Amino acid sequence: MSRPRIVIVGAGFAGYRTARTLSRLTRHQADITLLNPTDYFLYLPLLPQVAAGILEPRRVSVSLSGTLPRVRLVLGEADGIDLDGRTVHYTDPEGGEGTLRYDRLVLAAGSVNKLLPIPGVAEHAHGFRGLPEALYLRDHVTRQVELAAAAGDRAECAARCTFVVVGAGYTGTEVAAHGQMYTDAQVRRHPMRTGMRPRWMLLDVAERVLPEMDERLSRTAERVLRQRGVDVRMGISVKEATHDGVLLTDGTTVDTRTLVWCVGVRPDPLVESLGLPMERGRLLVDPHLQVPGRPELFACGDVAAVPDLNRPGQYTPMTAQHAWRHGKVCAQNVAASLGIGGERRAYRHRDMGFVVDLGGAKAAANPLGVPMSGPAAGAVTRGYHLAAMPGNRVRVAADWLLDAVLPRQAVQLGLVRSWSVPLESASPEVARVPGRPDGDAAGGPADGARAGTRAGGESAAGRSGAGAEAGAGAAEHRPGGGAARGRQGEPAASQPGREPAKNQPGGEPAKGQPGGEPAKNQPGPEPGKNQTPKNQSAKHQPPKNQPPKNQPAEKQPGEAQAAAAGAGRQRRPAEAAESRPDRVPGKPRKTSGPPRATKPSTPPKPKPSAMPKSSRPPGARAPGAPAPSRSARPPADPGPEPPANQPPPGPDIAPGPVKRTDGRAAEGDS
Repeated sequence: MSRPRIVIVGAGFAGYRTARTLSRLTRHQADITLLNPTDYFLYLPLLPQVAAGILEPRRVSVSLSGTLPRVRLVLGEADGIDLDGRTVHYTDPEGGEGTLRYDRLVLAAGSVNKLLPIPGVAEHAHGFRGLPEALYLRDHVTRQVELAAAAGDRAECAARCTFVVVGAGYTGTEVAAHGQMYTDAQVRRHPMRTGMRPRWMLLDVAERVLPEMDERLSRTAERVLRQRGVDVRMGISVKEATHDGVLLTDGTTVDTRTLVWCVGVRPDPLVESLGLPMERGRLLVDPHLQVPGRPELFACGDVAAVPDLNRPGQYTPMTAQHAWRHGKVCAQNVAASLGIGGERRAYRHRDMGFVVDLGGAKAAANPLGVPMSGPAAGAVTRGYHLAAMPGNRVRVAADWLLDAVLPRQAVQLGLVRSWSVPLESASPEVARVPGRPDGDAAGGPADGARAGTRAGGESAAGRSGAGAEAGAGAAEHRPGGGAARGRQGEPAASQPGREPAKNQPGGEPAKGQPGGEPAKNQPGPEPGKNQTPKNQSAKHQPPKNQPPKNQPAEKQPGEAQAAAAGAGRQRRPAEAAESRPDRVPGKPRKTSGPPRATKPSTPPKPKPSAMPKSSRPPGARAPGAPAPSRSARPPADPGPEPPANQPPPGPDIAPGPVKRTDGRAAEGDS
């Protein structure tokens, strides 16, 4: 008898805990498959420290294959679920498709950004939900401070030094707190000419900071932020975002190059396609985390509306704390349904308190309901994170120790471009790369990218459950974060002198562009009737009865001396071909007619003193030959006349290397 098949969709807090517990309970009695777009579990609560340069990215990413024994990892994003056929369809990172069959299915897809109808936010803001976004924000903030220090205009310096964070929940509060410390440290080492200081703004429509926490902790966090210089504005949000700033709901206009959106999340829309009962976007389950009427289907984490037995009539909030404990109970109930484990149990959990790291030795915490602040709260906060992390504890502690005794490194790595991290409802955990199914040929995000990554990252920064991280669309057009509209803050994707776009010279070549990998079925511009193919342009097709351009022909006595006399006047082949204004890379050269085929012949071996025929001075043109190109320089000396029995020369173009179809270098190649 074959072993039962268990498929887990998502490796966030709930999915990872489910897989780890099932691996321990089943002991080779079931086949466990984990479907996730990345090969790591991301510990989201420490992501603000990655953006602030305290922790390295790999410290908060735990290997799935290295920490989940007896679990098969499949990289991909779930596209659809056939409940009757008991199959999960997915797409892998390279665009391939596959199907997984199951006897038990656990949905732990997590949450995604929520789109809000605020003009300009999708184009000019960046979210904060994954490693790519954290790495981009660190580079972007570093670059703005460096550009502000070199700016001579006071208004430009002020705009570059202003950073707006929307959302005063756990994520937004920590981003603003760590960001202010990070930029202040940069300015101390590189003071600005105008004497200005970086300014961080924290906005929220709520009445106080951290509305999910106790009011005393909220006051503590706000006091720490204000002491550091963070401009905290409650009851205010963004009304419109433009390429050079934001318009607030109170009518104030703030010039800025940075807008960070930390408003919240919504459940992954994958569960909406199942046609099952929902509760505000979440799949309704019973206290045993099982979908009513579907004994083979379980759900946990942010996609599940789990009844809160301690508060009848309510559901557990979308927090990492609940998702982590959902996973353990879900694994026990799945094993019990297969007859492997013991009895199934209902989910019941009492909040153990919350912690908020405010940077340095400052924090706000209420472990077991006891409010704390200052260094004691900081110690409790970091101790809690070390205990909760499933791996990398020693490395995280080492990074904290080094940050306390050594100055922080503020450098731009340039690993993530702005178009790779658009603010949308698709996968924030996976950066957009060229060739992905949801990207265009240039590597940017496609319009209407498939929503929902099935990555399983629970809640905003792993803790906040309210609100939404808004926006969708291509980040190529966002200023400060890589706008193409000419905003002064960030190198635009298509403006000269700024960060080059994928299809611009100096940047990473786009697919289908010269120097890059060609796109599928796009070998280049299709030659017309009077055009030669791309790799066989007219400049490499010698006229009839004439040897190739860079291949020497039989020379008469005394011709070698005449050719050597014009050696100092010939142009360098590579620069001459590339510097012609009428020549576009990757585009075939137009000719007056189709190329005439010549019989292949083996060219004679050139004499040591002989010059290739392509080095003939431009002035030595036989009758009937085409006129010299306008881009060629006029010769100072026309040189000697060609011998009478010499065949007429071909078009006078800049010499270049000969292309051979057999892959060998031709004689006379430069």
